[in-house]
Amino acid sequence: MRKRKLMPVALTIAGSDSGGGAGIQADLKTFSALDVHGTSAITCITAQNPGSVSGIQACRAKLLSSQLDAVFLGFQPAAAKTGMLYSAQIIRVVAQFFDRHPMNLVVDPVMVSTSGARLLKQSAVEALLNRLVPLATLVMPNLHEAEVLAGKRIRSVENLRTAARQINRRFGCAALVKGGHLEGLKVAVDIFYDGKQELLLSAPFIVGLRTHGTGCTYSAAVTAYLARGCSLTRAVQQAKQYITQAIARSRKAGSHEVLGW
Repeated sequence: MRKRKLMPVALTIAGSDSGGGAGIQADLKTFSALDVHGTSAITCITAQNPGSVSGIQACRAKLLSSQLDAVFLGFQPAAAKTGMLYSAQIIRVVAQFFDRHPMNLVVDPVMVSTSGARLLKQSAVEALLNRLVPLATLVMPNLHEAEVLAGKRIRSVENLRTAARQINRRFGCAALVKGGHLEGLKVAVDIFYDGKQELLLSAPFIVGLRTHGTGCTYSAAVTAYLARGCSLTRAVQQAKQYITQAIARSRKAGSHEVLGW
């Protein structure tokens, strides 16, 4: 009997999105689409759709720790990502887990939802920056998050480049700064910098689409490619292609656009 090939395993640590377009749900869809077995640890349950977040219930620290231990014991994932963490207590639990079990870690420093709701308490920002981001292989901030991490305003592609280098120097991890919300550009530009190599990743804007969960999906794709054994630079390049195609394949579900995983 031929030996069956082992499936790569990835872990997502994030909040549950009841609308199915972001968070844990988006991550697991992305892992599956890229032929990676997805495991999860839920940090929060949210009541939301792409238009609003109407409720958040954080998971107890002990239960979150039990989820992480159970996943590691049963699957030993090759790569992991974090999304919505919400509180300093949750961040400490997650950081302690990666202290014990180092692996490829992609941090999506989620702070505010697409609809404008705060997904990270202000009191937790310091814990995110000082405790978790330094453990990351890669941090993937959007414009607002990059301004917090780099401590400066970003208004141009050159600012993106500077921010990526400052984040790398400050935290010691690679940075992929997403410039999709930069005004006045005809393409969506992201800058990757790992201390040695810089990549400019670009794709045409798709006019008329307002998608939800692109950041979650993008970071999940990087995580999946790392779990499959890709180098970090290869993983971010492949993930950029994947998220661009997912946006292009977006379809209507109810009254909202959803990504085409």
